[in-house]
Amino acid sequence: MDATYRSELRELNDQNFAKFAALLEQRVGEVRSEMEAGFARADALLEQRIAEVKAELRTEFSEARTEVRSNIAALRADLIKWMFLFWAGTALTVVGLLRF
Repeated sequence: MDATYRSELRELNDQNFAKFAALLEQRVGEVRSEMEAGFARADALLEQRIAEVKAELRTEFSEARTEVRSNIAALRADLIKWMFLFWAGTALTVVGLLRF
């Protein structure tokens, strides 16, 4: 009877282990699919945010480029104005000196 009891106990343990292994495999599969879905959502959200940041950077770089160009144009206009005043003053001085 001891051998029969051991044999039945071993068989029962094998069945329980098989059920446990199947249930564990099922749960692992569920967790894996949930994780993959979560990673896919996070990846999509990250891609969207990267695209938004790229668009913001392009806009800001464009604005900065426009501002730099307008500042350079203003400096150029000021430089031409001062150059004209310098050369006009120099020319008038030379003409004045040549008359004497």
